[in-house]
Amino acid sequence: MPNESREWQSYADILDKIETFFPVPTSNPIMDGYFVHTVSNFLDYVDGLKSSAPILGVKQERRYENHFKEGFPEKVSSVEEMSRMVADYCQGAIIWAHPNCQAQVIAPPTLPSIMAFMASAIYNPNILSDEYSGRFAEAEIQAVAMICDLVGYDPRQAGGVFTFGGTGTILYGCKLGLEKLFSGRVMTDGLHEEVKIVASESSHYARLNVAAWLGIGTRNIVTIPATRNNEMSLIDLESYLRPALERGEKIAAIVATLGTTDAFGIDDLAAIVHLRDQLAAEYKLEHPPHIHADSVIGWAWLAFRDYDFQTNPLGFHARTLRSLRDSGQRINALSMADSLGIDFHKTGYAPYISSAFVVKNRNDLNLLSRDPEQMPYLYQFSHYNPGVYTLECSRSGASALAALANIRLLGKEGYRVIIGHVVEMSEMLRERLEAYPFVEVLNDYNYGPVTLFRIYPDGVDPREAFQREQIDPDYREQLEKHNAYNRRLFEYIHEQAMSGEGVLLSWTDAYRYASYGDRPPISAMKSFIMSPWTNIEAVETVARQVARVREREQR
Repeated sequence: MPNESREWQSYADILDKIETFFPVPTSNPIMDGYFVHTVSNFLDYVDGLKSSAPILGVKQERRYENHFKEGFPEKVSSVEEMSRMVADYCQGAIIWAHPNCQAQVIAPPTLPSIMAFMASAIYNPNILSDEYSGRFAEAEIQAVAMICDLVGYDPRQAGGVFTFGGTGTILYGCKLGLEKLFSGRVMTDGLHEEVKIVASESSHYARLNVAAWLGIGTRNIVTIPATRNNEMSLIDLESYLRPALERGEKIAAIVATLGTTDAFGIDDLAAIVHLRDQLAAEYKLEHPPHIHADSVIGWAWLAFRDYDFQTNPLGFHARTLRSLRDSGQRINALSMADSLGIDFHKTGYAPYISSAFVVKNRNDLNLLSRDPEQMPYLYQFSHYNPGVYTLECSRSGASALAALANIRLLGKEGYRVIIGHVVEMSEMLRERLEAYPFVEVLNDYNYGPVTLFRIYPDGVDPREAFQREQIDPDYREQLEKHNAYNRRLFEYIHEQAMSGEGVLLSWTDAYRYASYGDRPPISAMKSFIMSPWTNIEAVETVARQVARVREREQR
């Protein structure tokens, strides 16, 4: 056989190199400095991707099929090479803090909340129990208690956990409704009867995921029509509930939405709770429907609960003040819900994922508990064991600590300023769009940081057209033409924003549905202002680019 020359390395030699891939477990100034240097280099790489556009680098065409050709690597690489690779994967990422980014209800995270995620990434706490998470578990208890205080729950009676997003909070709420309905037997015996979940047609599509994954089935979601204010119709809710209860239908949960994703519609939670209680007494329900408030967006308006709107010490404009007050009046009823969800990665300004599920009566969580004997290798030295009743076996401590960091960093004052600012900028935008004779602002009764609007061609009265689009079957062809017209204009705007020449907006295929036939969708352009850096100049840019792309289309 021919001689082969090969350079051999023992595993110990390679291990020496691999050890440098990790933060050192004991204090080591040289290696600690290397860690800081590595992170700094990565941030320099990413900073080099910034430009006037609200994205990092350039938006690249994605060719996912190319990745199928690449196998699992054979050799060890280097931290430096991976730093550059990770930075390169940031190409095309949206910069949510950019003043010209008004695309979605996604917030730029604060520095302390980023540090919370970094701390969790380094030390990997699992809030299965405090044995494996140290003070990260304490952060969860503190954050939930502070949320309860803000909501109006008694922190000594209420409870909660951080979970995997807004869908997780709705899932927990509906699961509790199921267990209450069947006295805690579904956990052991399974679901053997048809059960309903009730929600508004404007509520988040997560309701479909929840019904499907809980085994309730999407066809057992009862969708209540929304009013023109994008809130659940109380008349239609009662019209469903009464006959349903008389028929003996089992209703596990009613999901009220306080701040819909598309239009910031706010359900009348107080009226929904009163109706539930009235019908429960009237029909002598042993287990009334659980009411879960999907308040993942709207919760932050609770910071204005004790704001002095009369003297207005923060100096908001009158239009903004009215918006904040009107929204707050509805959202202040959150303490009436049996449970609620909060997304700190939305209006809480923390990184993904930071969602809290909070329940008014902590004892309700016992309905979700498992016997610790089923987990004999856990809970040896712990005092706080949420893993007994959480869906997740593994839960990062990052979300709880990030939420706590922002609560302490911002307080009510900070949240008032940020929420007040994004609402103020949205009101300024609405004011400018309303001045155009060819624009119809669609959510003029919903006063959050989101603005939905449609643009119309010459010879069309926007208000009249929008009204007919909703109710007139003879106008369907025009509705479809207007949908296509707005889509073309949106694509022009998107193209300009990606080149750094405009503001990045977003689009919804169905702001709402018409009331006739098969209920065709009415689409809309959407501005969702979330960045504290968004200013009046960015607002003026939106107004100008709307006029500019329409003029281009008319030509």
